[in-house]
Amino acid sequence: MVDRRVARVARAPAALTPREGGGVTHLAPPPPDRYAAVVRANLTTPWPYHLVHIAGSPDDVRTPAELYPAFHTSFDWHSCVHMHWLGVEVLAAGHEDDALRALLSANLTPERVAGEVAYLRAHPAFERPYGWAWAARLAASCAASAAAGDPAAAAWAEATAPLARTVLDLVVPWVARTEHPVRHGVHSNTAFGLALLLTAADDLGHDAAADALRTHARRLYGADRDWPAAWERSGHDFLSPGLAEADLMARVLPPAELAPWFGAFLPRPDDLTAPARVVDPTDGHAVHLDGLNLSRAGALFRLARALDDPALRDAGDRLLAAGLTSLANDDFVATHWLASFAWDAATSR
Repeated sequence: MVDRRVARVARAPAALTPREGGGVTHLAPPPPDRYAAVVRANLTTPWPYHLVHIAGSPDDVRTPAELYPAFHTSFDWHSCVHMHWLGVEVLAAGHEDDALRALLSANLTPERVAGEVAYLRAHPAFERPYGWAWAARLAASCAASAAAGDPAAAAWAEATAPLARTVLDLVVPWVARTEHPVRHGVHSNTAFGLALLLTAADDLGHDAAADALRTHARRLYGADRDWPAAWERSGHDFLSPGLAEADLMARVLPPAELAPWFGAFLPRPDDLTAPARVVDPTDGHAVHLDGLNLSRAGALFRLARALDDPALRDAGDRLLAAGLTSLANDDFVATHWLASFAWDAATSR
C-alpha cells in the first residue's frame, strides 16, 4: 500500500466552463472566495435544522446546539460536518479568510468535539455511515493541513483526532456484521461511506481499521458482476450506487485486479454518464439530482485516473459542467450541501 500520510500540496479545484450549445471550452479555477462565503453562511445559520434525535423522555428534548456543540448549523449534522471540511479545504488551497478561520477555530475545539464524541458513543447508529465518513474526512483534512504547516489546523487536528478514532471504532464492528450492503443513492449507501472512511483511515495512519475495511469491501463487493446501470437513477439520488461501489473498489484493489473487476461489474458505464436535470430547484429531494451530477463526476475522475481511461474523464467533465450550474441556486435546500460536492468533484479531476 502506498503511504499517503504526507503533507499535501493543496490546490484550488479546476472547474469547467460550459459553452453555448453544450460541451466544454476550457478549464479555469473557480473563485475560492465563493466557496468560503458558502461555508461562512452555513456555519452561521442555526435554523432551520433537521434534527435526527430519538428522545428518551421529555427531559431529553433539546436544541441542536445542546445536542451537537460543534455541528449544529448548516441544516443537519452531516452537512455541518462537511461544511467544516470544505472550509478546511478552501483554506488549505491558499485562500486567506480570517472570518472563516475564526469560525472553524470556534467550533473545532477539544471541548466541543468531545461533546460530539460522547453523543456518537451514546448513539452508535447515529449518522451511520454517511456522517461517520464525513467526520473522518474532516479529521484527515485537518491533519493534512497541520502537516503542511498551518498552526490553526494543528489545533483542529488535535481536536478532531478523537472524532476520527470514534467513528473508526464504530465502523469496523458494524461492517463486520453487515451481510448485505445498502445499494441505493442516498445517505445510507454503504459503498460511499466505506470509501471515505477507508481513505481517511489510511491518511490518519489507522492501519488496522483500513485493513479491516478493505477486507470487508472485498467480501461485500468483490464478486459483483453486471451492475444494472440502466436502472439508475431514482428520483432523489445524489449518489450513483454503481459508481460509488466502483470508486470504493478502486481504493481497495490493486491495478491488476481493478481493471478486470470494473469491466465485469460495469460493462456499460455510458449508462451512468448522462447529466440529470432538476425541474424544481426549491424541492430538497429533487435538488439531490444536482448532487448526483457532481458525485458521479468525482467518481468518474478518480476511476479515470485509476484505470487510465480518458473516456471516463471526458464523461466526468460533462457531468461536472452540468453540476456546477447548481451553484447558482441560492435556495437553502441547495446551499447547505452542494458546494462540498462541487469542490470534491473539481479537485478529483
